[in-house]
Amino acid sequence: MIFIETPIFTRRVRELIDDNDLAALQKTLVRDPCTGNVIEGTGGIRKIRVAAKGHGKRGGARVIYYHLASASQIALLMIYPKNEQQDLTDDQRKALKAIVENWR
Repeated sequence: MIFIETPIFTRRVRELIDDNDLAALQKTLVRDPCTGNVIEGTGGIRKIRVAAKGHGKRGGARVIYYHLASASQIALLMIYPKNEQQDLTDDQRKALKAIVENWR
């Protein structure tokens, strides 16, 4: 499985999770790329909880990703702490959907 990070993901990931947690996330996604919940209206983009520095999974961070099965790739699109944002805004959904549609 090949992991691709968007600039937005890369910019935020180091402040929210450590290398071990990122490796654990990647292992989880390799085992089951469909483990996260599908976000409605995004064309198959998913959201998964991860423990953030100083928090557990429940109050931790959310990783937004897309699995392109035909190319054995997972795009790590976005990461944010739950205390900063509960769900994606409509504008974020549209923008991420456009990224994925161009990537397919």
